[in-house]
Amino acid sequence: MQSVGAYEAKTTLSKLLERVHKGETINITKHGVTVAVLQPPSMARKSDPRQAVEALRQFRSKHTLKGIPLKKMIEEGRR
Repeated sequence: MQSVGAYEAKTTLSKLLERVHKGETINITKHGVTVAVLQPPSMARKSDPRQAVEALRQFRSKHTLKGIPLKKMIEEGRR
């Protein structure tokens, strides 16, 4: 798996996409940290809907909006 800087990826995207089309996986980095991965769709991880639902349930159990009136949430969203 090759790593490419963000600027280089921007300037050579067509070539990178051709390589990905041939089956390669390429990491795109920014200041040495991977920020994206280009990979063929066949390699993309298929997610199980049941796992996604369970992850949402866990998230909701940890992040509640108790004590905040609906009207206030709507007003905050409009700002």
